This record gives sequence, C-alpha cells and structure tokens, in this order.
Amino acid sequence: MTDRSQPPLRDGIRRAALAADKGFGQHFLLDLNICRKIARSAAPLASATVIEIGPGPGGLTRALIEAGAFVFAVEKDPRFAPMLSDLALAADGRLRVQYADALKIDEAALIAPAVSAQIVANLPYNVATPLLVKWLTGAFQPSEMTLMFQKEVAERIVAPPGGRDYGRLAVLAQALCEARIVMELPARAFTPPPKVTSAVVRLTRRARPPAPEVIAALQRVAQAAFGQRRKMLRSALRALGGQALCEAAGVDPRARAETLTVVEFLQLALTDMARADSS
Repeated sequence: MTDRSQPPLRDGIRRAALAADKGFGQHFLLDLNICRKIARSAAPLASATVIEIGPGPGGLTRALIEAGAFVFAVEKDPRFAPMLSDLALAADGRLRVQYADALKIDEAALIAPAVSAQIVANLPYNVATPLLVKWLTGAFQPSEMTLMFQKEVAERIVAPPGGRDYGRLAVLAQALCEARIVMELPARAFTPPPKVTSAVVRLTRRARPPAPEVIAALQRVAQAAFGQRRKMLRSALRALGGQALCEAAGVDPRARAETLTVVEFLQLALTDMARADSS
C-alpha cells in the first residue's frame, strides 16, 4: 500500500463530516510525515506485529503499514469504521480493526499464540496512563512500546530520581523497561490542537524484568512512599514496617521517596515480600 492509493486524511474526514470527540480524548494526527517519523522511531517494523490503540482516521496506521507491519488496530469510536475499512482493503491483509475499549480488551486474543507484538499508538490522553500501567503489569506484556503522551506525562515516565517529576509511574516503568523520549510534538501538529505539548516515549522491556509478585510489592511500596513524599521513609512506610523495613532493605530510613533509585525501591519491595512470607 502506498500513500497515493488512499485519499488525503483531511479529505476523508471532511467527506465523513467527522469531528474530534472530547469524550474520547481525540486529537487527530493528520501529517503523514510526522506519522512516518513515529513509525521510524519504532523500527524495525518490517513483518512485525503491531497493536495500535485509537487509530481514528488512520494516519499513524498508514505509516505503520507502509513500514511493513501487520497492524491490529483497536478503536472505540465506530464513526471511523468506513475510513478504516477502506484502509484495510488497501492494506493487502495487513490491517485488522476491532471496535472495543482498549482498557477492557485482551490484547493477546488479537494475535496468534506465541507471536511477539509491540504497541505503537497516539494514545487518547484521558486514558493514556491507565493503559500504560495495564501493559506494564498485566498478562499481556509487549516487547516494545512507542507511545504518545502529554509531554508532562512523558517526563514523569522517564524522570530520574531527585526531581519533582519522579514518582510512582517512573519507578514502575523503569523497573520493567528502558524508557526514553524520542520526539516532541507541538500542539499545532494535531487537529484540533490540544492545550499541551506532546511527546513520544519508547519503552523496551528489560530482558529479565522483575516477577509479577515483585511488581505488586513494588507498587505497594511506591504508593505508600510517594503518598507522603515530603515525609521520611520511616514515617511514610510506617504501615509496612517503617524504619525496620528500611534497615532490613539497606535503605536510609531518613531518606525521602524522590531520592531513592529504582533499585532501592526494588530492594524495599523484595524485603516487604520476605517479611510478609515470614509472618
């Protein structure tokens, strides 16, 4: 499929009389050059299996197919069915669309068993963080994710210890993945333009990620620590053992959550698990 085989995206939207729906958090990315740049940041895509969330009129979808990917698109808004159907017909069997809520869908059921898939998406901003947490901690664990977020959310995902952006999301994402911002997009790149700058984050799952039970403990510890981030850990983690937990994990009980590395949070999680097993 080439770009010339499909009408311009703006023409398709105009003919269908489609407008972005705020209830779905929609901001269309219609510049195919930008879409292709996002696809290149997710490369290599030749013969790769890609799940795309919220394709809308299909700009990024076109770029993924052009790059050689087999795309499974999940769209909640059925208004885009005619445009996506036309795109599927031109894609020579490399696009399938399912109309469903991405927060509820079983991604593994979309693809063949034992097939490794990555996720590439211009995420609806109103559900972007819950979707990321789902893919980090759920049963379906993509090998790679290339995802669009509001820039402030992207910065929270990749934030190092010591700053105000460092929190539970950074600890969880970085415990499981290598995460980096690969591009930024101004509001004018979208239709309609959002009120914020956007950024694309590339997340690559670690070769030996922590086990699910460790991640569950990590979330428990991080929630308690950052829930009272101005307090010392011995106070913020009082319900989990406070000073005794910190000392057993080799972590300074006088430290505050934002100063701890991801490794130290994992030490606290492992210690919390061990203490729970022995009680």
